[in-house]
Amino acid sequence: MTSTAAATASSLCKFPGCQFPAAPATGPGRPPEYCEGRGHTKVTAWRERRRLAAAEAGTAATGTEQPVTMARVTGAELLRQLRAEADRVAGIADRLREAVTTVADPTAAEAEVEAVRAAAEQRATTAESRAATAQQRAAEAESFRADADAAAEEMGELLAAAQARTAQAEADRDTGIDQARQDAQARIAAAQADCDAAVQQARRETEAAQADRDAAISQARADADRRVSAAEAERDQARQAAAEAAEQARQAHQEATRAQAAEHAARAEADRARTDGERILAEFRTEAARERDELRTDLRARAERAEHDADTYRAELARIRETAAPNPGQVTSTPGRPGAAPSG
Repeated sequence: MTSTAAATASSLCKFPGCQFPAAPATGPGRPPEYCEGRGHTKVTAWRERRRLAAAEAGTAATGTEQPVTMARVTGAELLRQLRAEADRVAGIADRLREAVTTVADPTAAEAEVEAVRAAAEQRATTAESRAATAQQRAAEAESFRADADAAAEEMGELLAAAQARTAQAEADRDTGIDQARQDAQARIAAAQADCDAAVQQARRETEAAQADRDAAISQARADADRRVSAAEAERDQARQAAAEAAEQARQAHQEATRAQAAEHAARAEADRARTDGERILAEFRTEAARERDELRTDLRARAERAEHDADTYRAELARIRETAAPNPGQVTSTPGRPGAAPSG
């Protein structure tokens, strides 16, 4: 049963999709492979297989009348594309060579390092300028403190003068009281001397003298109190002025302290800027050396891959040329005359 099925399958037409049996054999030799009356031949079967393959791949079927010629045209196009690709790879290799030259150029590296150094020096200059500004502010604060000290000394002198005036007013008050007492005693003595003449008159004069004495004492005391009050007011003003001067001196001292702290901070910033510049420069040199080594390794690997790809393209081109070249020993058969020998 299996042998019969195999014989039936082998006797079918070999045209793609044809289910009819092949034409029966009419003589000795290789039996026919295609059916009759439908135009199924080796050529049409080859074309149909090409069409089905193109349809399956989703592309348009190319002309099949001249397959060798088309293969030559395709090979020429592939050769042109290979040459264009080789030119592109050569251009890439030239650019890679320029990049390697730039990386390996010590002048370029020195220029970049010089740029980094210039930036670090600029930061250091800025920090020094800030330090100079802080020093100037400290000098101004010192001048303010000296002015405050001078004002405090002046207020001290004013306070001493006010105290002197207060002492003088108190002395004047005591002198006035003593003088009034002396005048009263003189008047009392005079009244007592005249009391024999007129007791009543003496009494009236004594009362008048006492009234005058009391008025004089009251006036003297009022004047003394007024002078003392004025002296105390001047003393209070002098004390307030001295307190304000002391407050200004304290503020000036605080400003000077802040200025000194700012100066120290600016100097520390300058030192940090220099340290950062040196560290960044060292890191940049290390990173540049590492990147240069990595780039050299990568460029060497790419060059090796490009050479390997070029060798592959050359081998493929040689194979295409060998495949496309016609075989001199091939015998061309005449259509319609299978097996005909060439004429002698």
